[in-house]
Amino acid sequence: MSDYDELSERRKNKLKLMQFDKDDHSLVESDKPKETFEDVGGLEEVKKKIRMNFILPLKQPEIFKAYGKEAGGSLLLFGPPGCGKTFLARAVAGEIDANFIHIELQAILGMYVGQSEHNLHDVFQKARENKPCVIFIDELDAMGGSRHQMRQHHERMLVNQLLTELDGLQSGNDQVFVIGATNTPWYLDSALRRPGRFNHLIFVPPPEEEERTTIMQLKLAGKPVNSLNLGKLAAETKLFSGADLEQVVNDAVESAMERTFETGEIQPITQDDLRKSVKARKATTIEWFATARNYATFSDVNGDYQIVLDYAKKHGIK
Repeated sequence: MSDYDELSERRKNKLKLMQFDKDDHSLVESDKPKETFEDVGGLEEVKKKIRMNFILPLKQPEIFKAYGKEAGGSLLLFGPPGCGKTFLARAVAGEIDANFIHIELQAILGMYVGQSEHNLHDVFQKARENKPCVIFIDELDAMGGSRHQMRQHHERMLVNQLLTELDGLQSGNDQVFVIGATNTPWYLDSALRRPGRFNHLIFVPPPEEEERTTIMQLKLAGKPVNSLNLGKLAAETKLFSGADLEQVVNDAVESAMERTFETGEIQPITQDDLRKSVKARKATTIEWFATARNYATFSDVNGDYQIVLDYAKKHGIK
């Protein structure tokens, strides 16, 4: 089975058809996030690029207007799973005090011909009516995969509709921002990467050592703990994603709870609990880097993923 066949099967197995009621957007999250960049540990280069393309146009519109640029546009976050792409997108909305719409493919797909495209248009229209607004499309590869590899006509039509909506962002729809997230950007339809669409490609890497310490502190907050050396554990969790670290803490919590049930008294989470949990796990990002590095080495004609090769070299990923 080829990579594209596998992606198609994964799409079919994972995504079940759900009807989207345009009068009840319960399947689409719409709120004003409280998270800001202050809540995002590290990722300074990532935040710098986002500030230039999303935040400063709203805060200093006169400068951008002088260069013929308006507030609005789109960017694509990519990287290993579990590294905070969704949280980062919410922080962008929080930074600009914008409405936030989080959509996934299962909330768009309809049972009837043309319904999915209509549902997608409704979401974009809702964003235009509630500006400033950030539309976050999670797992963009499921919605915007390569049309050349799609066997179903309705799948290709949904990609066409997405392209139409993105083009609409360039025709007077200022203050509407689209952020896409994917673990596999190389599966996207090439038209989505055309200038004016998802032309800003931003790599979201696993957390660095200091960030891993912070993540574990946050995950342990409010829980009974013994004296902990989280810095030492952070040094032992190289390439662990935020999701990996959350699972490490969860495993340690279970160990402490087992002792609690045995003794009848609340037992604190210990350094040994966390250390054993770390030893029992491997970073889930390693497999992603193997795939991404192969693509960047042999198929990346435009050099879009050189940043992945640079990161792998810097961190000794073989």
